[in-house]
Amino acid sequence: MAVNPEKLAKDKEKMLRFDLKGRDIIDTKVLTAMEKIPREVFISENYADQTYFDCPLPIGCGQTISQPYIVALMTQSLRLDETCEVLEIGTGCGYQTAILAEIAKKVYTIERFNELSESAQAAIGKLGCTNIEFAVGDGSCGWPQERTFDRIILTAAAPRLPDELAGQLREGGIIVAPVGGEYVQYLMRYEKRGGKIIETSICGCRFVKMLGKCGWPE
Repeated sequence: MAVNPEKLAKDKEKMLRFDLKGRDIIDTKVLTAMEKIPREVFISENYADQTYFDCPLPIGCGQTISQPYIVALMTQSLRLDETCEVLEIGTGCGYQTAILAEIAKKVYTIERFNELSESAQAAIGKLGCTNIEFAVGDGSCGWPQERTFDRIILTAAAPRLPDELAGQLREGGIIVAPVGGEYVQYLMRYEKRGGKIIETSICGCRFVKMLGKCGWPE
C-alpha cells in the first residue's frame, strides 16, 4: 500500500509533537534522531498507513516493531552520547538500531532470526549508516565475542537481567531492558557503579519474549 508522502509527513509531525514531546521525551538528541530516521523504511506495505501511529506493528517471525514512544523512551533512558558503544539484543526490523546509530559511536546488534537480520541490514543500508555491526544468533547471553559495552539495550523481554549481560557492561554503563513475566513486564534501567548493579523501574510495558539460553526457553 503506497502512502501519500504528505500524510506520512503530517503523521510524523503529530508523532513528534504529541507522542514524544507531548509526553516525557526531552532529550534533543533522541528527538532529532526520531525526526531524521524514516520509520517507513522499516514497515511492511501492509501497515504503511500506520507508520507513525503510536503502536507496535508486526514485522514477521512473531516479532514487532515497538511503538515510537517506547523506542524514544528506551533510547532516552540509555543517556547516549557520541562516545558510546552500544549492544542491542534483538535487531528486529532495524528501526531501533538506526536510532541508536544516529547518536552513538557504534552499535553492535544481534538477532536470532536470520530473515529479520537480513531485512534490517537492507533497510539500514538505504540510510547509509556505517557504524553498525550485525550478528545472527542467540543474543540472550550477550555478544558472541568477548568484549564490553557502554550501553546495552534489550528489545525483547527477559525473565530477569542475565548475569552474562551485566558482565558485558562497562563500569558506569547502563542497561535498559523490559524484565518480568511472560505477558507484562517493567521497563528497567540498570547502572553499574563500583562493580554493583543499581536498578531503577521506569514504567510498565509489554514486549515479546526474549528466547534463548539466558532468556525464556523456546
